[in-house]
Amino acid sequence: MDQNTRKLIEKFSPMWTNKQIWEFEQINKDLKFDLVYTEPEKFDSKSWKTKLAYPDSNIRDVAVRTFDYLLQGNQLWIASKDGGQIDAKLIPYLMATIADIMIEEEICLNFRLEHGCLGILLDNKADLIDCKEFFEEFYHLATGFNYDIDTGIPNDETEAEIYLTRLQEEFDEKMKLQLGDRYLPGNNDPKTFHQNDN
Repeated sequence: MDQNTRKLIEKFSPMWTNKQIWEFEQINKDLKFDLVYTEPEKFDSKSWKTKLAYPDSNIRDVAVRTFDYLLQGNQLWIASKDGGQIDAKLIPYLMATIADIMIEEEICLNFRLEHGCLGILLDNKADLIDCKEFFEEFYHLATGFNYDIDTGIPNDETEAEIYLTRLQEEFDEKMKLQLGDRYLPGNNDPKTFHQNDN
C-alpha cells in the first residue's frame, strides 16, 4: 500500500461499514459530486472543462459506468458539488463506497488528497501483501462489523461453529415459518436441493 493511501486510511479509520454507507445515503438522499478523470499527475483547474468531467453526478453511477477509464490508467478526482474541493466529512464515505465497488474486482486503490480533491488511482504496482493490507482495512464492508467491535462469536473454533450453527438453525426455522417449502435452509444450492424432484 502506498504511503498516501496508508496515511488517509489511518486518518479516517475505522473505514465505514456498508450499514454506515447506507445510513449516510438515507440521510443525504441527493448526494452528488463533481468528478473528473485525468492522466496521473495532470490535474489542474482546466480539467473540470474536459469531456472526462462529470459534474453533479452520483459517485456509484459514474464509477461503474466509467470503470474502463481507471483501467486505462486515468486518475479520478472527486470534489463536492459546485465546490471545487472536497468536504472532509465526505472522504470516509467516498473511500468506503469506491472500495466497495472495487472489492468484487479485487483491485487495490491508491487514495490521495491533493488540489483540495480526493484522488483515486488503481494500484498497478500492488503485490499480494499490498492487496491483503488494503482489503483488510475494508473487510467489514462485507460483514458490517469493524474489527474493534465484539461480534459475540466465541474465539474457540469449536464453540464458534456450534454458535453459528445454532444461529443458522434459528434463522432457518423463522424463514420456514414465513416461506414454507419455498425456503432453502442453510446455504443449499437450489439445483442440488431439488435434484430428486424429477
